Amino acid sequence: MPACPALLIAGPASGQGKTTVTAGLARLHRERGRKVRVFKTGPDFLDPMILERASGAPVQSLDLWMVGEDGCSRLLAEAAEQADLILIEGVMGLFDGTPSSADLAARFGVPVAAVISAQAMAQTFGALAFGLAHYRPDVSIYGVLANHVGSERHARMLEESVPKDIRWLGHLCRSDRIKLPERHLGLHQAGEIIELDARIDLTAKSIADTALAELPPPVFFEPQAPLALPKSLDGMRIAMARDAAFSFIFPANVGLLETLGAHVAYFSPLADEPVPDGTDALFLPGGYPELHAPTLAASTVSAASIRAHAAAGKPILAECGGMLYLLDSLTDAAGVQTPMLGLLPGHATMHERLRGLGMQALNSKYGVMTGHTFHYSSMATDLVPERHTYRPQSDAAGEPMFREASIVATYMHGYWPSNPALAAALFKGSAF
Repeated sequence: MPACPALLIAGPASGQGKTTVTAGLARLHRERGRKVRVFKTGPDFLDPMILERASGAPVQSLDLWMVGEDGCSRLLAEAAEQADLILIEGVMGLFDGTPSSADLAARFGVPVAAVISAQAMAQTFGALAFGLAHYRPDVSIYGVLANHVGSERHARMLEESVPKDIRWLGHLCRSDRIKLPERHLGLHQAGEIIELDARIDLTAKSIADTALAELPPPVFFEPQAPLALPKSLDGMRIAMARDAAFSFIFPANVGLLETLGAHVAYFSPLADEPVPDGTDALFLPGGYPELHAPTLAASTVSAASIRAHAAAGKPILAECGGMLYLLDSLTDAAGVQTPMLGLLPGHATMHERLRGLGMQALNSKYGVMTGHTFHYSSMATDLVPERHTYRPQSDAAGEPMFREASIVATYMHGYWPSNPALAAALFKGSAF
């Protein structure tokens, strides 16, 4: 049974600095010559970009519902066989959501390092630490780290407030040189953050002087039998748009396509690159097309090649921002309208508030595919949805899924390993 030191980095809420701490800790151990594998709890595309930069390895998602318990177990066991340290960044607050980060920690016996923002707080820090440590007996709290601390005196007050049965892991001072900037979908993408590596290095240096820098105890992960999947995409060439406008891609999705026998290639609409020669199917992922709309509208080579791909009747799968790129136009939050590809009739508008959030699932003749949705845009179209996704824990309507000729488009970000047969059908253009 593979064993590896492992730690889940969580907090009482969002905004505590979990990503900053996880990235700094990963960089610290990487610099010490250790192979670090980092995971992110829940569906997320932005935090993993930063964590991949810090650790030097792709960051997979762990979620007991979307990925599934067996899927999470398989990913963790594979990591334990290869790595010297496993780090898992939690999502929201430790006990928030169903399933929660706490559920994941309890299921796999991973201890939790709680990061608590101490800004505008003194002795109440100890009460929060006590609550996190004792709320669920099946969750093991490794210790607490104070973040956003104002001074050494402030740090002493915080440490003295922590009950003696809870380990003090140290503190990080408030600093604009460490802080990671945010935008409406969360953190900025890794490539957009000024001096990102310097920020991560400074965090690593600060953590090096704390008890958090010590290797946590080993956790045993049950080995899983390899999945036997048919080569249902053998010989197919699948192209994916990938750049700052289209970057919301689960690494596990790419891995699945390759396991099914496909060759995956990338191109950049922002760089006005054409769809690669010999492409059989095209994937347009989510991202931030609204931030790059004028550049996309001017990328005539990319546009012509995508239109030619569609005209040839070859499959196109578009998710969220990729779907918006296919519409007639896109209007940003400032009211500026920009023409898009015109392959789907309709218009999208960006808003200041969320228009879609939460886990989603899609029924098909192959069974259920899990996924999620997170968008600030709305879409007006005369297209009639072929079907809708559904929400697993709510009666609220799911996202529409549109089919127009060889195009399938939806706001849902699918986790393709949850249903390999359906994923293969989508890229073959088959009925589902």
